[in-house]
Amino acid sequence: MVDSIARVKHIRVTPQKARRVVALIKGKQAQEALAILKFAPQSASEPIYKLVASAMANARVTADKNGEFLDDQDLYVANAFVDEGATLKRFRPRAQGRAFQIKKRTSHITIMLATPEVATAASTDKKASK
Repeated sequence: MVDSIARVKHIRVTPQKARRVVALIKGKQAQEALAILKFAPQSASEPIYKLVASAMANARVTADKNGEFLDDQDLYVANAFVDEGATLKRFRPRAQGRAFQIKKRTSHITIMLATPEVATAASTDKKASK
């Protein structure tokens, strides 16, 4: 029963492009997600790959601290989402003395890994509360 969270904030990838990559790995096994991200052509796949690897390391540390056994094959991506970060506003000169605004968007990406026991316990708690 191990779960872990990894977050990266203010990453210079637009949320729309990052959500496309996150949708590829949601619900997959962690090792499989790393393989998918390694060969995905999108530029957002590299920081998300590092984030999943970090979440796996966080799970290992948590399991060691609690004295539990953890196999990397047991971990899967329980939840993954992308939120909008701050938008950097830049200006570019245009014709006849005008200025054109350029918005450089950033993202906050969160990855949650869990073992199957944690997921089933969480789902039964939700069913019991209804």
